[in-house]
Parts: sequence; C-alpha cells; structure tokens
Amino acid sequence: MKIYNKYLSDFKSMYLANMTLGLILQSCVGSIAAMFILTNNDFHLSSYLQLTLCVIVSMAYNASALAQLSYKVTFNLLLLSLSVNILLIIFNVIMM
Repeated sequence: MKIYNKYLSDFKSMYLANMTLGLILQSCVGSIAAMFILTNNDFHLSSYLQLTLCVIVSMAYNASALAQLSYKVTFNLLLLSLSVNILLIIFNVIMM
C-alpha cells in the first residue's frame, strides 16, 4: 500500500498532466492488445470476449478521464486498464 499511496499522491499532484499521459499510454497499450487478439485469427468466442474486455477497460479509463472523475477513481481505472491489457498481450503472445 505504501507504493500505491506514493504513486496516487504523485498522480494527484499533477492530475491533468498525468491524466493526459495516462490516456496516451493506455490507448497505445490497449491498441497493442487488440492487435494481438485480432492477429490470432481463430475467431472463436474467446477471441471476441477478449476483445470486448480490452475495449471495455480501455473505454472505462477514457470515459473517467474525459468526465474528470476523482483522481482516485481515474488512477484505479488506469491501473486496471493497463493490467488487463498487459495480461491480454502476454496471453496472446504465448498463444501465437
């Protein structure tokens, strides 16, 4: 929790700048995850569910940033989005 609180206070101190950088970072990671999901070319239900999950978590952060929700909600959604998309990237790289 100590590391989380440190990064949360850093995020809060420059909220608008960090929110903008988070949008760029999260959008790039989300698009890379979507690319790996779509390049597997198996087109099963699992691929569509992975792509849906990728889009939902990416858009959740984008919506919270654009709606300027509280810094804690925005930061938590950024962490969730990055975590889920990185896990999807790892899973799809292994499955290739």
